[in-house]
Amino acid sequence: MEPTFWQQRWHTNQIGFHEARPHPLLLRHWPRLALAPGSRVFVPLCGKSLDLLWLRTQGHEVIGVELSAIAVNAFFAEHNLTPTVRTHAGLRIFSAAGYTLICGDYFALTPALLGPLAAVYDRAALIALPPAMRHDYAAALCTLVTAATRMLLITVDYDPSQITPPPFAVRADEIGAHYAADWDIEDQGRTTADIKGQPGSELAFTLTRR
Repeated sequence: MEPTFWQQRWHTNQIGFHEARPHPLLLRHWPRLALAPGSRVFVPLCGKSLDLLWLRTQGHEVIGVELSAIAVNAFFAEHNLTPTVRTHAGLRIFSAAGYTLICGDYFALTPALLGPLAAVYDRAALIALPPAMRHDYAAALCTLVTAATRMLLITVDYDPSQITPPPFAVRADEIGAHYAADWDIEDQGRTTADIKGQPGSELAFTLTRR
């Protein structure tokens, strides 16, 4: 999926993927990660998600990355926050009130830029990428975290004859293919869900980096 695809979605306000409330599976499964207060949480391809707000209310420091400046600016404006902005290696970094949103290419991130991460929350990243990009995404994520980093990963499954991606269907066997070599994976089951007006499922996994 070319970056211009998502840039255009935000430019034309075609953001049906943006939810008007924190994701129910985040609320249900996040306690399984058992994070300490003040833990730093990384949210890839974060948009202006209200999940960021919920994670902050749990006492976490939230670090997100998002390609669209429209999304990043909207997040701070909609929550009456005035960020400081700096530039680093071609990335624009917006910071305010426990949030750091990095505007730019996910693949340009480094461990030094992100700092130590206790957890990752992926609801919108893996399912936004076509199969050819998902391996590189997962491999890059492994380089950004350290041993004992935990992750809550939410994906979707559906009949591909009924739905045109994105989101892309990502099933449990693919999670193992991407992550089993470096992470311990616990399948938390699936929940019936509406995917673009069609019946489907949402799948939740908790992972721990070895």
